[in-house]
Amino acid sequence: MISASILSADFSRLKEEISAVIHAGADRIHLDVMDGHFVPNLTFGPPIVQCLGELPRPMDAHLMVENPEDYLEPFAETGCRVITIHVETGRHLHRLLTHIRELGCEAGISLNPATPVELLRPVLPFVDVILVMTVNPGFGGQKMIPEVLPKITELSRMVADSGYPVTLEVDGGINRETISDAAHAGATRFVVGSGIFKTPDYLTTITTLKERGCTTDTSPALEV
Repeated sequence: MISASILSADFSRLKEEISAVIHAGADRIHLDVMDGHFVPNLTFGPPIVQCLGELPRPMDAHLMVENPEDYLEPFAETGCRVITIHVETGRHLHRLLTHIRELGCEAGISLNPATPVELLRPVLPFVDVILVMTVNPGFGGQKMIPEVLPKITELSRMVADSGYPVTLEVDGGINRETISDAAHAGATRFVVGSGIFKTPDYLTTITTLKERGCTTDTSPALEV
C-alpha cells in the first residue's frame, strides 16, 4: 500500500495534487503535521485538512508535535482514519492510543531512527499501525538512513510473535530505488512524498512503487 505524503505536494494547488495521486493509485493520503517544536518545521493544522473535504481515500494524520493530546479530537473531526503519535512525545502512551481508538480512528505509533524498538512492546495491544521513520523527521526529500532497516525487521518479528494485527509502515526516503529494501525488511505500507510528487508521471511512479514494494516472502528478513 502506498500512502502519498502531501508534504512534497504543490500547496498552491493542493486539491488538484491530491486528486491526481488518488487517480494514479495512491491508497492513502498522509498528513505530516509539524509544530516547529518537536521537529524543526511548521506545516498545517486541522483547518487546512478540513478544507480538503471528504476524500475517496483514507487520511492518516502523522502528529510530529510535542503535545499530541491537544490534536487528537480536532484531527478525528476532520475525518482522518488513522492518527499516529510519536513514542518520544507521548508521556502516557496507553491513554493516548486508547483515546485515538475511542474517537473511531486507527491508532498509530511512530519512532525516530535512534529510538529503540523495545519501547513499543508494552503498547502493542493498543496499536494498529507502527510507523518507522527512516529519516529524522522534519523535512521532505531526505535520503533514507539504511542503518534503520534492521529495526523494521526487528519490529516485524516482534509483531509476528505478539499475534496482534499490526500494520508495519515506513516513512523517509522511500522511492523507486529504496522501496524494495524496506519491503524485504518487513514493511507492508510505504509513505512516499517527494518520491511521487517530484516525478513527472504520478501514475507510472505509483505503479512502479507498488510493483517493487511487493514481496512474496512473508517472513522477516534474516539479514538487511
